[in-house]
Amino acid sequence: FLICRMSFENAYFRKDVLNMTGYTMPKGFLWGGAVAAHQLEGAWDEDGKGMSVADVMTVGSATKPREITDGVIPGKNYPNHEAIDFYHHYKGDIKLMAEMGFKAFRTSIAWTRIFPKGDEEEPNEAGLKFYDDLFDECHKYGIEPVITLSHFEIPYHLVKEYGGFTNRKLIDYFVRFARVCFKRYKNKVKYWMTFNEIDNQSAFNNDFLMATNSGILFKDGMTDHDKEAAMYQAGHYELVASALAVKIGHKINPNFQIGCMINYSPVRPLTPSSDDVLLADKWEQRRDWFSDVHVFGEYPNAVEAYIERNGYRPDITDEDRIVLKEGTVDYVGFSYYQTTTVSSEKIKPDDLTDLAKAVAKNPTLMRSDWGWEIDPEGLRIALNQLQDRYHKPLFIVENGLGAYDKVEADGSIHDDYRIDYLRNHISEMEKAVELDGVNLMGYLPWGCIDLVSAGTGQMDKRYGFIYVDKNDAGEGTLTRSRKDSFFWYKKVIESNGQDLD
Repeated sequence: FLICRMSFENAYFRKDVLNMTGYTMPKGFLWGGAVAAHQLEGAWDEDGKGMSVADVMTVGSATKPREITDGVIPGKNYPNHEAIDFYHHYKGDIKLMAEMGFKAFRTSIAWTRIFPKGDEEEPNEAGLKFYDDLFDECHKYGIEPVITLSHFEIPYHLVKEYGGFTNRKLIDYFVRFARVCFKRYKNKVKYWMTFNEIDNQSAFNNDFLMATNSGILFKDGMTDHDKEAAMYQAGHYELVASALAVKIGHKINPNFQIGCMINYSPVRPLTPSSDDVLLADKWEQRRDWFSDVHVFGEYPNAVEAYIERNGYRPDITDEDRIVLKEGTVDYVGFSYYQTTTVSSEKIKPDDLTDLAKAVAKNPTLMRSDWGWEIDPEGLRIALNQLQDRYHKPLFIVENGLGAYDKVEADGSIHDDYRIDYLRNHISEMEKAVELDGVNLMGYLPWGCIDLVSAGTGQMDKRYGFIYVDKNDAGEGTLTRSRKDSFFWYKKVIESNGQDLD
């Protein structure tokens, strides 16, 4: 079945790309890859690190959601506890990335390595030292660190004690964390992002997204109205915290480039009916307001009207609004995996609350083994839409294909399906830059080394150019090996995007 699937995908992906030559990207373009601390570091309780929300998430699958347990329960499989043990293997892993020619490496700073509980007055020196060493190792090879401050790893203590970002106190705790990191690494890190995929929590009925984004664990009996209200309140506090961090960061080092990070998915109507078209507009309004506030420093009218009509977000001050205006971001970082198609068959535009109810299957697109639609042209659409909307530099900080990989008897890993996926997406990215004039800083595909999937907790859902010997059950030697895509991406970087064959 796997061989048949790959052959089918290859036939699709190779359409119109054989013998294709890409465009050369601008000088200084940041080719590289992206990961997150909790998905690869492991060492979850070493050197003073505290427990994060990621540390209480069990393994899942494409059909079984991860369980968020009340603390760590003996006998449960918590894949993030060891992950791929990057904490002890980072020197060898960075060397492999340097072999590919990486110009940039995106990761995150685990909040609980710096402040184990999240509300301490003083940071943990051992955690700070680890990132000193990691960033030094990157610079040894001329690799720029691109750092996310909060990437689905909020301290679990802040979740249990304060209710996550539904509590205004978390603004101060996050800002303290950001200030410490900015000061410590002011001469080692230039590119920063505050909250990873902050707009994901627009799907307020998804317990996983709410726990990872805002640290909210919904209680039994809460209505959809209660959950949505909590999401808007938490989102507001996060945006204020982000704006304060941007202001502080620019004072510490005016050369910092501090961006937001969103999960961007262009929305299209299933049919040309007015209801479908309006629904697509409403769907975007309910998701894009996070980045609107990041960039413009104010809420869009449609969202203000929606919040007022529903009685959401009781706590917003005049001072908050000033902070939002003064702390706008320098660039827009985003992940792109798929487009979204919506239909008004089950829900009308003015009744839209739960975004999932509007999503329809696009009959023109193929899907990955995890059901994600594959739409390379959608990346060019995304780049054009974001450029037209925000007039800011853009940065692709996630893009990639989760797939099953097979290790051959000789140790080789032939992942042509991944190469074809990336080739098609890079081609569309280059068209956006060369033909459409998009101002793009770089391209950092997701999971450049195999890691724990955030959504499912799996290791067998692989994205990387570098294979890590470990499976969903936690078995394996952690040995690293190069896939075919490793050598292909090396060639892409060497040619600055021109050679995509």
